Amino acid sequence: MTPILQVNNLQHIYSVGTPFEHVALKDVSFCVHRGEFIGVIGHTGSGKSTLMQHLNGLLKPTAGEILLDGKDIWSDKKFTRQCRFRVGLVFQYPEYQLFEETVYKDIAFGPVNMGLKPEEVDRRVREAAAFVNIREDQLQMSPFDLSGGQKRRVAIAGVIAMEPEILILDEPTAGLDPEGREEILSNIQNYRQAKNATIMMVSHSMGDVARLAERLLVMNEATLAMDGTPAEVFDHAQELLDMGLDIPELTHLFLRLQNMGIPVNQVYTEEQAVAELRRIREGNAYA
Repeated sequence: MTPILQVNNLQHIYSVGTPFEHVALKDVSFCVHRGEFIGVIGHTGSGKSTLMQHLNGLLKPTAGEILLDGKDIWSDKKFTRQCRFRVGLVFQYPEYQLFEETVYKDIAFGPVNMGLKPEEVDRRVREAAAFVNIREDQLQMSPFDLSGGQKRRVAIAGVIAMEPEILILDEPTAGLDPEGREEILSNIQNYRQAKNATIMMVSHSMGDVARLAERLLVMNEATLAMDGTPAEVFDHAQELLDMGLDIPELTHLFLRLQNMGIPVNQVYTEEQAVAELRRIREGNAYA
């Protein structure tokens, strides 16, 4: 299967040639396929956000390349601009970027800048609002009259309205209560299923990425340290802890059980924990 996005030997250095020179990315390579849900994890300063900002051309690599459908996103200015619509990026705390008079206008900002006809803009605004559970009657409200969680959803809708093939979210649930977090994650899943979109989500919540992602990229000290399924990555629980990363609470628990000499396999979801405990109990019953 041909990847929709390919990152080859990506490097980024901030403030080159100054006393503040800093290597933010070093020889990072991976492929992304259409429809995948990829979690991106790493400690603060590991390069996660810098990496995400390269994928739609907000930052230009110091070295290496990013290919979208096999074409370098920096091959010409027109294609670079197209990439910013095809690869949508939701920053952390995106509600701080709301600025229009109404919710409708904020969501419409991206489609309008794509040069779409008014009827197509209207369709996209209403569809994107529905994806994030913003009601029709709220579209004419000021975004600043909404709750924090509603503002977050409006900001995400503004990116979804461009109908990106790849949706990148940097800590989309940061600062939200549990109900708000689950609603945002459900909105993202709904968009993915409806559009067969690729999702890349940066998160410090190991529970969320363990439950939702099919694949994890682990960033550590500007490099891609691991790339695999959640099972493959969390099987290296101690290495993740040594990197300064957290691991799912259940993985913590089963790691402690292993250290106590109890012959359990590593788990990272509730379903796996139940199955593993059942296996141990049944094994003891026949011992």
